[in-house]
Amino acid sequence: MSSVIVVEGIHDQMIIERIYPQANVVITNGSEIAGETIEFLKVLSSTHDIIIFTDPDTPGEKIRNKIAKAIPTAKHAFLRKKDAISKNHKKVGIEHASIACIKESLDHLITDFKTPNTIHLKDLYDLKLLGMPNSGLLRDAISEKLNIGKPNGKTFLKRVNMLRMSREELELLCQKLEL
Repeated sequence: MSSVIVVEGIHDQMIIERIYPQANVVITNGSEIAGETIEFLKVLSSTHDIIIFTDPDTPGEKIRNKIAKAIPTAKHAFLRKKDAISKNHKKVGIEHASIACIKESLDHLITDFKTPNTIHLKDLYDLKLLGMPNSGLLRDAISEKLNIGKPNGKTFLKRVNMLRMSREELELLCQKLEL
């Protein structure tokens, strides 16, 4: 099965096609992704793996969530925000990332297939990933290590479960990275 990489804009498409000349790329044209684009991706998902590769910012997350809701079998590639900042430090986007960072992101796909959650909200509180003054910093450090973007608490829980992490693995990471 071949893949389709979904990105936000034409500049993202250009860099992906420069790295992977044979890539199938669909652009969303920003955060107001059209219903027709979603329907097209649904059709493509019957014969292609859909890889969501959006910018590591709020509009990118909005697009990612909209596509993932419509296509639950979609795979996710995440780019670290620090790797996607423009030279003038005013913009964030895939088009500003190095080829190496883009390749690394596309080499580490995660899938949101529905499997029983191994980590629960209570675990995040127990591990001080929620409800404590430094919870956000600890989540950010773990998210950076796992390359899952910079999610809030609820999204963090979903993504560590997408990785099928055990509570023990997460606890070990917390101990290693505790601030």
